[in-house]
Amino acid sequence: MPDPTYSFPASLEEHHLQQLHDLYQGEWWTRGRSLGEVRRVVEHSSLVFAICSEPGARLVAFARVLTDRVFKALIFDVIVAPAHRDEGLGRRLMERITNHPDLEHVRHLELYCLPEMIPFYEKWGFSTDVSGVSLMRRKAG
Repeated sequence: MPDPTYSFPASLEEHHLQQLHDLYQGEWWTRGRSLGEVRRVVEHSSLVFAICSEPGARLVAFARVLTDRVFKALIFDVIVAPAHRDEGLGRRLMERITNHPDLEHVRHLELYCLPEMIPFYEKWGFSTDVSGVSLMRRKAG
């Protein structure tokens, strides 16, 4: 069976936001986000990266970045639809992110991941060596 053709929209339309919401509901780290929250997250992200299957322009992969475009950029929500995993879409997302002109000179490109995903991200030069820095979090409410 031939590989499907993909498109890479620069922004998400309303039907893509609903599809992203559906993708989020299948993952432990994004389950429970409301459609309204998904809209706000996308609206306030510095950059969004989407892959849609053709024909039909169904959202099958997504990631977003928050950045000041100089010192820091933080990658969030790298996600590929279960039916499209092992097709290289995660790799294509990461290549688009790491080669994006607004990010190529950012001093620190960072992300969170589970230990089992470390080898995947190391392919783009990511490392767990963060010079003794610790993640800290304050929860709302």
